Amino acid sequence: MLATVRSCVGEDLARVERLFDEELRSDLQCVNQLTRHVSRFRGKMLRPTLLLLTARAVGRVEPAHITLATVVEMVHMATLVHDDVLDDAEMRRKGATINHLRGNEAAVLLGDFLISHAFHLCSSLESQFASRFIGQTTNRVCEGELLQNANRANLDLTEETYFQIIRLKTAALIGACGLLGAKFAGAGPDVVEAMRTFGESLGIAFQVQDDLLDLLGDPHTVGKTLGQDIEKSKLTLPLIHFLHDAPREHRSLLRSLLRGGEPDKVEKIRNLILPSRSIAYARDAARVHIDRARAALAVLPSGEAASVLASMAEFVISREV
Repeated sequence: MLATVRSCVGEDLARVERLFDEELRSDLQCVNQLTRHVSRFRGKMLRPTLLLLTARAVGRVEPAHITLATVVEMVHMATLVHDDVLDDAEMRRKGATINHLRGNEAAVLLGDFLISHAFHLCSSLESQFASRFIGQTTNRVCEGELLQNANRANLDLTEETYFQIIRLKTAALIGACGLLGAKFAGAGPDVVEAMRTFGESLGIAFQVQDDLLDLLGDPHTVGKTLGQDIEKSKLTLPLIHFLHDAPREHRSLLRSLLRGGEPDKVEKIRNLILPSRSIAYARDAARVHIDRARAALAVLPSGEAASVLASMAEFVISREV
């Protein structure tokens, strides 16, 4: 998958990485040390890749796309740094998180630094549409995090509210990448909206898979601290389904484990959920959204970029990292 993406938009992604590093360069060495470390979190670069592939599928990559791809990656990096503070996470991309390395204060300030630079860079575009739209999207991301925080330890969380949370906190920004890639390539309203649908559907499936990995993954493979959803009493789709569908005694046991503070509760919950239908249920839900994403690609002309977007959709629900 990576080789296919690189052959299509590899040079464009390299330009994004250079702009990312140039924009964050500071006269202060203490700031540069932190930004160099957070640059390791770029990983798959899903969001800039989606934006650039959409631009190529619709027309061509313009200079504005490089700026926008850098902006959305900065916003995403800021959310990761702040999420690690909220989750007390110690590892990301197989390395120490900023909060584990330098403390919560440095991590919060660095997240703010990234957001500030994102909007400073976005304001360099002649059109103010992107600044306003990305600002609106960032507000939706924050609303999703606030909604999730308000529902911590809510063992009666519904699927409807769960999907509202992930539609805001994850899918909104990924959807914005599809929309911006198409719009700034000169696409018409129908194509722009279809690519927003593609991104949002992809984002929902991505988050469901991420939640499954948090429950089932190997931390050495995934490369970040796992079990944090359980530790922070955040219900994800497999747990919500289990609490509704499992035999009564199993539901009661899960509620007891979620409320308790046992040091091995993550492993106990994992062993309880694994034999159930709830894992397959969550995977099926992710597949529904991937099928919706792939259907949205019908508006695109056939070509390499459109084909890579379809492959990216499949990668999202098969990944182990």
